[in-house]
Amino acid sequence: MRKFAVVFGLMLQFVMVGADTWAQCAMCRGSVESSMGNGRNNVGVGLNTGIMFLFVMPYLLVAVIGYLWYRNSKQNQREREFISSRVNQAFHS
Repeated sequence: MRKFAVVFGLMLQFVMVGADTWAQCAMCRGSVESSMGNGRNNVGVGLNTGIMFLFVMPYLLVAVIGYLWYRNSKQNQREREFISSRVNQAFHS
């Protein structure tokens, strides 16, 4: 569990604290460059932030589902081990 938490924390930090990335399609880049030429820099910054937000969401969703699946499987494993130990105690007593 600790190893999983460390890996998950590192992945989350990598995604959230990345360098500024210019992830734009050619059409969006042209629109931003023309608006930046007119002196409106806030459009480009907002567009980049929106693109990065949309980029991170699927990975975050998969990570959350994976964590919930992992946690659920650990709980089921503990329950099976408990039942198995009780059955072994009943047969050996």
